[in-house]
Amino acid sequence: MLDAQEAIKTARARAAEWKIDGKKVGIIGFSAGGHLAATAATHFTAETRPDFAILVYPVVTMSTGTHGGSKKNLLGPNPTDELANLFSNEKQVTKDTPPTFLAHALDDKPVPIENSRLFHQACQAKGVPSRLLELPNGGHGLNGYKGPSWDAWQKQSLEWLRELKITP
Repeated sequence: MLDAQEAIKTARARAAEWKIDGKKVGIIGFSAGGHLAATAATHFTAETRPDFAILVYPVVTMSTGTHGGSKKNLLGPNPTDELANLFSNEKQVTKDTPPTFLAHALDDKPVPIENSRLFHQACQAKGVPSRLLELPNGGHGLNGYKGPSWDAWQKQSLEWLRELKITP
């Protein structure tokens, strides 16, 4: 988490040198990396808040429906309810959470689509722009990073970034 926040700060600090817009720095994550990205999008200071987030088949919650291995690896074998709630990112969404694009296959067994639905619903409840792309198939990993579902999330996330005026 600290590395992700440091990366956001570094990108902004070096934006001119890298010829990027320091006001358009986002985060993307897949599966457990999606949990990291969702955590960065919900646990931040003014200088570490990403300007947008893209979460692809993310582990979001540490409650019912979580990926057991991710929960154990992140929180240990017997986390307190307080710790589980802190890292159940759907419970941490505020009006300041950045716009978020989510993509998830309906047939994802290891990380059920409910993870993405919970985060999307939390964003909607707080007035945060978000879009959830529910893909008909692809499982976890979207068919090994190829095929129609893999292509669809990329195309639609780029369209979403254009709509937000993050990309031209």
